Amino acid sequence: MMGGASNPDLAAVHAAAVTYCNAVYKAQADVFETLCHDAFHMVCVDGPDMQFWDKPAYLARVTARDAAAGDPVYEILSVEADGDMARVKLRVGVPGVLYEDYLGFVRVCGDWKLMNKLFRTYDGSLAAG
Repeated sequence: MMGGASNPDLAAVHAAAVTYCNAVYKAQADVFETLCHDAFHMVCVDGPDMQFWDKPAYLARVTARDAAAGDPVYEILSVEADGDMARVKLRVGVPGVLYEDYLGFVRVCGDWKLMNKLFRTYDGSLAAG
């Protein structure tokens, strides 16, 4: 906990992170339509050439994937909140890929919205173990 964040703030951000992980695993673009801020953007830092997407491009990527079978595979490593901003570090696996994400949230009208995602990927064998 940072900056005097209240337990309800941390709990709400943690809940948003769990929602995010489940939606990644189940390829639920409709969840991201609501969870992500309209100005959402993401950056992949795999290799020397970064890749960038905005919200519509991310929703298209999620829509193009099939939902994974079984229970979601994820680990929330840290949650920090300070006023109207929060940061989450997590790992979420889908068949063949393990994502390590740094998520930035902002509070808008009382709701925590995903504003940005900085991520990298690992070999899917890590997701299975």
